[in-house]
Amino acid sequence: MKFRDLFSVAFTTALILGATACKEEVKEQTPPEYATITIKEDSVTVKNSFPATIGGNSDAEIRSNVSGFVVKINVSEGDMVKKGDVLFEVDHEVYQAQYNTALAQLHVAEAKVETARLTAQNKANLAQKGIISEYEKKLADNSLAQAEAELEQARAMLDNSRTNLDYTYIKSPSDGVIGNIPVSLGNLVSPTTAEPLTIVSDISKVYANFSIDEKFMLFYTEQGGINDILKFMPKVELKLATGQIYNEKGTIETISGMMDTKTGSAKMSAMFENPKQLLRSGNTGSVLIPKTISNAILVPQTATYELQDKKFVYVLNDSNMTVNRQIEVEPLTFNQNYIVTNGLKVGDRIVVEGVGSSVKNNMKITPITKEQSEAKLNAIAK
Repeated sequence: MKFRDLFSVAFTTALILGATACKEEVKEQTPPEYATITIKEDSVTVKNSFPATIGGNSDAEIRSNVSGFVVKINVSEGDMVKKGDVLFEVDHEVYQAQYNTALAQLHVAEAKVETARLTAQNKANLAQKGIISEYEKKLADNSLAQAEAELEQARAMLDNSRTNLDYTYIKSPSDGVIGNIPVSLGNLVSPTTAEPLTIVSDISKVYANFSIDEKFMLFYTEQGGINDILKFMPKVELKLATGQIYNEKGTIETISGMMDTKTGSAKMSAMFENPKQLLRSGNTGSVLIPKTISNAILVPQTATYELQDKKFVYVLNDSNMTVNRQIEVEPLTFNQNYIVTNGLKVGDRIVVEGVGSSVKNNMKITPITKEQSEAKLNAIAK
């Protein structure tokens, strides 16, 4: 082969190899593909949770109005009682004796009044005839008045002793359920006993008492004003200690007029009907208050990464270069999405794939849709 032919072959081979290398170089420089989304606004409803304690419609402390030993306990903890039911009995003997004595004293006083009245009438007749002086007549009238006063005193003492005797039968002031009973038979009780004998809770409806933070308070105050805030409060739910949602929705009825300066919170109370007596005073749970955000910006949690307790996303610029950007979010999430309050706007493109692993800042990528990314993964899996 001539030298010219060898040179031609060598040159051609070099061109082919060069072209192949260029193709490989171009192929290697193709930016990697990652799924992205374009930010838009949505209307979402999230539920804020606040720890709550349950109280009855009325929780009446049952105490003894007289001193004595407990001789009978007619109820057990958890019993349903009606108004007027006798719950406890205190030793009656002393108070029965006092009543009997007062009754006897009343009879004596009535007899004295009758005697004094007859005497006064007789003295009046004698004085009218001039047989006795006006002074003697006046003494008889005074004796009658004194006897009548003693009769009123005897009646008052009888009423008081009857009341004390009635108090030995300690009755329920309302319909409700019996709470804890710390006393036993033979215990000495009195009006000054520190702990009540029990508590009767009217639980036909109950109140969930909880506190909300200042930010949440301002959210509804801005909508309804401080005077009409209750009108704008939505129906609420009650999450029980078991994790179940109570089947009756509640209504917020009271809101504290002041924020607690120590905790930065305000007290609230929500009323729940309790027809099946499922809820009892002392139960705990969480009140769930829905909050609707009409222009929410949602970002998948997987599209974010954290750095020094701050959240970041990768935003794509016009050249498809990643730019890390800090965002601020609501405390609550929605369907595994953060609700962004600051850092993003409608129309921004963010990377939702490879964040926290392969995607870096100032990295050029080829944006694809989430559907395209899923199709690639499915093809690889096959």
